[in-house]
Amino acid sequence: MTENGDLPEVFPPTLREVMLRPRWLAMLALCLVVAGVFAWLGQWQLGRALDTSATTPGETEQVLPIEQVVEPGAYLNSPLVGQKVQVSGHFVAGDFIVVSERMNGDDQGFWVTGQFRLDGTENPTSLAVAVGWAATLEKARDAASTLNAGGQSTSTMTGRLISDEGPRVPPRNDPDALRSMSPAALLSRWHDIAGLDVYRPYLVADQPLGSLVRIVSHAPAGGGGLNWLNLFYAAEWAVFAGFAFYLWYRLARDAWEKEVEELADAQGGELA
Repeated sequence: MTENGDLPEVFPPTLREVMLRPRWLAMLALCLVVAGVFAWLGQWQLGRALDTSATTPGETEQVLPIEQVVEPGAYLNSPLVGQKVQVSGHFVAGDFIVVSERMNGDDQGFWVTGQFRLDGTENPTSLAVAVGWAATLEKARDAASTLNAGGQSTSTMTGRLISDEGPRVPPRNDPDALRSMSPAALLSRWHDIAGLDVYRPYLVADQPLGSLVRIVSHAPAGGGGLNWLNLFYAAEWAVFAGFAFYLWYRLARDAWEKEVEELADAQGGELA
């Protein structure tokens, strides 16, 4: 106590003093570990996003078994977009579906797509295949109906692998229409899908089925690739790493502000 009986004045700690306390230094060390893990994951995603190896001309035209190119459920790496592959299996009857707004050269029309069930897989596995193009919706629907009425004979398909385009909102006047080639959207309309593994990319068949026209599918230009999805994931991990440090700062600041307020209340007034 002071000479006049008052309690000695106590000064509140600074934010820096609070942050240097053992508790908050320990939490900072934990944040460093967490941020390090996030940084490693970001670097790994960045390595997958950037592909500096150029593809040689004609490399994608070498027909490969699909299992050498991509696995079911996996994204197709940029250098492999357009790779020609071969698959053996059969089409599932009833799953030939029309996709609209499809260009074939300079002409807009419709694709007919099918669920191709692969042979020799451990689990049931299917690949979406664009089997041909039609100039009008009527012709596309007629071709799909004919193919759906056919059997399930085993066949070998050769074609070019293309990345999933993602679903698009259907027009209001036709809510059942499909406007993009998305295996995920097609899956919701396929039959016999219990326990089914599905390839994310789809196949553009080299040879059309039935009365359909062959889909024009050019070889991709050679060069390095950039996977934008992996690049986005890499940026996400960097944000998470930064957020770990922000969370530590925010918690330490909240503790400091609370301590200052409690000290001010204890002294019966607001500290300057």
